[in-house]
Amino acid sequence: MLYTPQDLNYVRRVQDSFARQAFMQLIQAELRGIEPGYCEIHLPYQVQLTQQHQFFHAGIVATLADNAAGYAAFTLMAAQSSILSVEFKLNLVSPADGELLIARAEVLKHGKTLSVCRSDIFIVKNGTEKLCAAAQCTLIELPNTNDSAG
Repeated sequence: MLYTPQDLNYVRRVQDSFARQAFMQLIQAELRGIEPGYCEIHLPYQVQLTQQHQFFHAGIVATLADNAAGYAAFTLMAAQSSILSVEFKLNLVSPADGELLIARAEVLKHGKTLSVCRSDIFIVKNGTEKLCAAAQCTLIELPNTNDSAG
């Protein structure tokens, strides 16, 4: 879908918000794509982010799904708004076994208060992308707070 952002400075606002997320810095996540209603986040493999089989942990997959959805919705919100997750459902469809996680999220419905987004999480192994998780997320816009997404 094509969306028109309310704030023409949405890219800078998303970048600034992402930079304030200490957890994203800790896990070395990278903001790679920002468009109206869309966000992409990459996360290189690190053994510290794995579970007992050395796959990315489901909690890390969920974090990327939630964060990408939040920023996709945040691109469409007013300049002084903040955003919080209300709910999300995650389906793990294959092991996150590879060198890189890619979260791609898009807004399905942008409302006055709530937005619904879909996040697809891909694992890259030996140069091939494979879907490993899909999420549907609901986010709420908090007006006039000038705070970060997530």
